[in-house]
Amino acid sequence: MLASEPTTGHHRPVIHLRSATFRAASESAPRGFPFDLPALSGVESIDFRAPVTMLVGENGSGKSTLLEAIAIAAKSVTAGSADATADPTLEGVRALADTLRLTWAKRPGRGFFLRAEDFFGYARRLDTMRAGLEDELRRVEVEYADAEPYARALAASPIKGELGKLRERYGDGLDRRSHGESFLHFFAERLVPGGIYFLDEPEAPLSPARQLSFLALLKSMEAASSQVILVTHYPILLAYPGDDLLILDAAPLRRVCYEDLEHVTLTRDFLRDPDAYLRHL
Repeated sequence: MLASEPTTGHHRPVIHLRSATFRAASESAPRGFPFDLPALSGVESIDFRAPVTMLVGENGSGKSTLLEAIAIAAKSVTAGSADATADPTLEGVRALADTLRLTWAKRPGRGFFLRAEDFFGYARRLDTMRAGLEDELRRVEVEYADAEPYARALAASPIKGELGKLRERYGDGLDRRSHGESFLHFFAERLVPGGIYFLDEPEAPLSPARQLSFLALLKSMEAASSQVILVTHYPILLAYPGDDLLILDAAPLRRVCYEDLEHVTLTRDFLRDPDAYLRHL
């Protein structure tokens, strides 16, 4: 079992996903990546104890891989430009997902899995879709310029309807906002009560101020009986009150306190005395 250092006391609302258990290995079990990740060595089960769980670790430690495997095992809908069930880059991760057995308190039918890079692709796709609809509307207006108003309106109506739906949800388009504003809008529009969300590095497009806004979103999700499991490097997000921190730098992965995270101590020390680090450049 995963080491179980106590976490700080905090009000804990609904936890939908209780645990992820790795099926017993056999001689025919897959070898190589991602099964040889040191952080997963000797881990039989991972318990989720808080509405917000954060996976943290250095690049290559396996935190994104683990999140992706759990999301795939949970059959989570993929938000963004990629489909986790078909993405060829996730072939090894899908094999890891096949070894997981998830235990639910109550399996929600809401929520999604989102990687930051998929969000950017999705924003570009939406902008292309909007531009295509606008081109089609102009073509119809030219083609029906001499037609009766009723016929012209009838031809343009479906296109205007699709454009209206896009504008209702996204305004002038995600690409016309800053990346941080786009991400927060995208996420807030899809936030539903009682869901489970798997997020890989959601801080990527967010400034420090926007990260604080994202923490407020997390709080509203927790209050709405949603559960979040996410990967992050950023001390601001990691400071979310009552979160359960799992670090993958150790073998096996274990729970850790915020104050003991190298991400936190290194950032704090750097901000106190940048020259102590920069003079070695």
